[in-house]
Amino acid sequence: MAKTKPELLEEAKKLGLEVTAKNTVAEITTAIKSAGKEDKKADVATELDAEKTVAKSGKRSAKAIAETEEKLAKEERKTSSDTEDKPKPKKVVKPARPRVERRGKAYKEAVKLIDKNKEYSLKEAVDLLIATAGKKFDSTAELHVRLGVDPKHADQNIRDSIVLPAGTGKTLKIAVFADDAALEKAGKIEADLIGEEAVTNKLAKEEIDFDILIATPNMMQKLAKFAKLLGPKGLMPNPKSGTVTNDIVKAVTEAKAGRVEYRVDSTGIVHLAFGKVSFGADKLNQNVSAVFESIKSNKPSSVKGVYVRSIYLTTTMGPSVRIISSEI
Repeated sequence: MAKTKPELLEEAKKLGLEVTAKNTVAEITTAIKSAGKEDKKADVATELDAEKTVAKSGKRSAKAIAETEEKLAKEERKTSSDTEDKPKPKKVVKPARPRVERRGKAYKEAVKLIDKNKEYSLKEAVDLLIATAGKKFDSTAELHVRLGVDPKHADQNIRDSIVLPAGTGKTLKIAVFADDAALEKAGKIEADLIGEEAVTNKLAKEEIDFDILIATPNMMQKLAKFAKLLGPKGLMPNPKSGTVTNDIVKAVTEAKAGRVEYRVDSTGIVHLAFGKVSFGADKLNQNVSAVFESIKSNKPSSVKGVYVRSIYLTTTMGPSVRIISSEI
């Protein structure tokens, strides 16, 4: 049962505390508790002083005295930390600057030529692509098309290979994996690495110094053991990409001329390089139009609603330009 104020005043008087009736019950109670703690500490200190003069073992041993002192010190630290514990001020995090502000001067000037809220026609976009490209090197022109497909479904996993009318602007090294009979039948082949033995020796040493590998169907079984080496690099021959064929000469000619393969990624986007800025507007228009035709012709019958959701053109290290989706 809680004590009344007169009772508390009487107890404080006995302890020799300077409190009066003007003090509140809470203040008197706090003063009494504090006096009790001090008395307890004094008693313990006195006891320790007495024990320090005593024996070699038991409660009055040096070890026992040290443990008691440590316990008292811990209680004092706990009491002081409770009274001094204050919330730490929150660290102010500065917001990151917009990406455009973190780019170089040339990029900032190029961005000014493009209206981000506008969709351009293909011709306008290609002209802007050339105008905003870097001047220090021949930039690669890139196409990024977001499709309304789900690549998890086999029939919506869009994939194709096409020959770009103006080529890719790259000099490709081509390897041909075929037996002697197929090579003899094909005649002259303008490839950089030809023959079963030549290709096998390179793959056995994990030396890949070619960009495209073409193989005949009957040789695919022998390439199976190199699948882990070729697969991650996108070099494993595939009928859909035109790299598994009996017509070796045609496959090599098309590869040299600018055959490219595209495929939607896991998010349903097609990424493809379709030439160099140095090609000029006419050739770039021809190449990108050929890609558009291929994407359009590969529309799955199971796709309902919007097929092409967005189209962007960009260059190496350059800003992007959005194209009107109906261009496809």
